[in-house]
Amino acid sequence: MPAPDEISRQGILADQFFYFFLRLRKDRIRKVVDAVNTRYPAESTEQKARRLIAAQTPLSFLGGTLMHLPRLVPGVGYAFEFLGLVGGTSVLSRMHLYLILEIALLYGKSIEDEARVTEMLSVVAATGVAAGVSFLSGALDIHDLLPLPVGGITAAAAARMIGEEAIRLYSAPVVEIAPQP
Repeated sequence: MPAPDEISRQGILADQFFYFFLRLRKDRIRKVVDAVNTRYPAESTEQKARRLIAAQTPLSFLGGTLMHLPRLVPGVGYAFEFLGLVGGTSVLSRMHLYLILEIALLYGKSIEDEARVTEMLSVVAATGVAAGVSFLSGALDIHDLLPLPVGGITAAAAARMIGEEAIRLYSAPVVEIAPQP
């Protein structure tokens, strides 16, 4: 078992990583959740979470589409296409991280809890896989426009799956494990 100092160092490191590399701002997450709670006080937590997913999906579609625009510029080459993919994946990861943290907060989970770090890393990995699928569709060399809709559809599907999984995870009852004698 890690020492308490090591645990807090890991928490600080994770917070710094997500803040500096993915520009994750927890105050913004709290404001969005407060706004949803204020606008829709009669709705259930699940309904509010689905509103967040519904708002996120078209943004993810747009982000997934836009990250392949460098491919359409003649003579740009794979280096710029790769930079577009990396930049687009970073933006999509950030959007998806906000989504799961907003849903977690709706369900009363602490967004400061270190348990969120593992969940956030899973979201980054899932977003990277989704972005990779659209990048590979461009490698098929069927048509230059193919990666745009594939990127958009894949990113939108990833947002919906990530949001639905967050609802499932955060709405589940907490199971207490009794200590062993």
